[in-house]
Amino acid sequence: MKRISILIVDDHAIVRKGMKDLLLEQQWNVFVEEAGDAESAIKKVILKRPDVVICDLNMPGRNGLDALKQIKQISADLPVLIMSMYPEDQYALRVLKAGAAGYLSKESIHEELAPAILAVLSGKKFATPAVTAKILDAFHTEGCTSSYFSHESLSDREFQIFTLLATGKSVSEIANQISLSSSTVSTYRSRILQKMNLRSNSDLTRYAIEKNLI
Repeated sequence: MKRISILIVDDHAIVRKGMKDLLLEQQWNVFVEEAGDAESAIKKVILKRPDVVICDLNMPGRNGLDALKQIKQISADLPVLIMSMYPEDQYALRVLKAGAAGYLSKESIHEELAPAILAVLSGKKFATPAVTAKILDAFHTEGCTSSYFSHESLSDREFQIFTLLATGKSVSEIANQISLSSSTVSTYRSRILQKMNLRSNSDLTRYAIEKNLI
């Protein structure tokens, strides 16, 4: 196998080390780069031109979806695998729609990492059987609001703010974290509540818990 350059993006050094060790266990000819945030990841994509990027969904500041969109603008053909501790049945479809080559659950990453990398290097998407079923179901029910989860009607930015509100963060905290004004975040909050037919942050939290989104 020719040399593979892989960029691992996660704000926890111990996670990056664990994944690097997993990759080295494969006995591939692999070179691993690391980044601790979205900004560093973008710079390394530009300078190092990796073959694959593996990026955490939830990071301080700009999250994995933000990083994914900018990476695809820089290099549309670069496969990006998004990983998260959240259930794949709730997040995989969203990241695939945003342009990711696959979704990795941190709970099963030991088993899925190698097959996922081999799949995306060959030009394929990586999806577990559960995610494939989710995609088919979403395609079948497109436009059927009665069977479509309310949170799936949110844009990526709305969904990001929704999850932050659901975890108890205030409007000002969210504004600082994602570099928006408080008034803009408040506007998003109102739009989210309207779209989801909910009334308060506690309703958002309850909904997120029920759907295993946080």
